[in-house]
Amino acid sequence: MRETPEIDFAIAGDQLCFIVVKAREFEVKEWPSLADDGSNPSDDKMVEVLEARRSDPVFAELQGFINGLDEDRQIDLVALAWIGRGDYTIDDWAEARGEAASAHNTRTAEYLLGMPLLSEFLEDAWTEAGRSCEDEEMGRL
Repeated sequence: MRETPEIDFAIAGDQLCFIVVKAREFEVKEWPSLADDGSNPSDDKMVEVLEARRSDPVFAELQGFINGLDEDRQIDLVALAWIGRGDYTIDDWAEARGEAASAHNTRTAEYLLGMPLLSEFLEDAWTEAGRSCEDEEMGRL
C-alpha cells in the first residue's frame, strides 16, 4: 500500500466536506433551458426548480461560504480541485498549491463553482490525501 504524504492543510476537513455536499446538491440540477419559452410554471410542473441558476440558493450559499474563507483555505480548495481533476497528484501538493497561490484572485468561488464535477474532484483529492468525508462526519458524532 502506498503511503500518502502528511500534509498540513489550511482548510479543515469539515469545511471541505461541507463544500462537497453542497456542490453535489448544486450539480444534480439541470442547466437552465431556453429563457422565456412561453410556458408557465404550472405547465412545466415547476421543473425550473431543478435547473442550476446563479440565483439558486445552494449556489449562493456555496459562493458565500467559499468567499468567506481566508486566502490560504481558498488556495487549498483550488489545489485540491486540480489534484482531483488529475492535473496533479497528492505527491505534487507543493507544486499544485504554489500554482494555485499564483493564480489566486477574488473570483475563486466562481471559478470553482464553474467546474462541473467539483464535488467529485474535491472528494477524490481528499481521498488521495488519505482522508475521507465519512471520517469527518464520524468525528462530529
